[in-house]
Amino acid sequence: RAFQKHFNVLLIDLRGHGKSKKPIYEQFKHYQFDNIGNEVIEVLNHLQIKSSHWVGISLGTIVIREITERFPERTLTMIMGGAIMKLNLRGQVLMRLGSMLKSIVPYLVLYRLFAHIIMPKKSHRESRNLFINEAKKLYQQEFKRWFTLVAEINPLLKYFRFKDSGIRTLYIMGAEDHMFLPSISKIVQDHASSCLVIIPSCGHVVNVEQPYRFNEIAVDFLKDR
Repeated sequence: RAFQKHFNVLLIDLRGHGKSKKPIYEQFKHYQFDNIGNEVIEVLNHLQIKSSHWVGISLGTIVIREITERFPERTLTMIMGGAIMKLNLRGQVLMRLGSMLKSIVPYLVLYRLFAHIIMPKKSHRESRNLFINEAKKLYQQEFKRWFTLVAEINPLLKYFRFKDSGIRTLYIMGAEDHMFLPSISKIVQDHASSCLVIIPSCGHVVNVEQPYRFNEIAVDFLKDR
């Protein structure tokens, strides 16, 4: 609603999420970020939207960055909340463990484990619950497809850390986002087109834990163009 006061807003459900649960996805054994990005671009083409200001959270930031890499003319600015641009050692071990157990352990058990590791504090409870409740809406095979996609993402993220997109980018991160904040701080030092705002007493899902502050920062950034 904060964005709708100033901008035209389009919300897109990625494949397997929300209203994007079509039988066609059942035939895919594996997902790739370029295919997911192509589907988003198809929506923009259908609506005759030539370019956009992108706002994404967590995994969505990877989709936005991948689209921008291949279709820079479609991106005006990027706002990346709780951005994922590197899996640290703990994250890599976690993903490998999950890959080994995903066919044995119920996917909701894995998801709860990941949610507690990424968002460990009591103050992160609302974000954890949101993550888990959203996972419940996914089918187990859908979860496995997305999990496999993320487990194999490190080479792409390494490229994104190396290359400045050249497009004005705002990272909004929680001060307590222990897994992902360090890499974003490094990116902002190396990429002239990027800036970072850190929200105190906040974990990974910044728009849930501090929604008013997140909206204020994002809207101000979009107005200042």
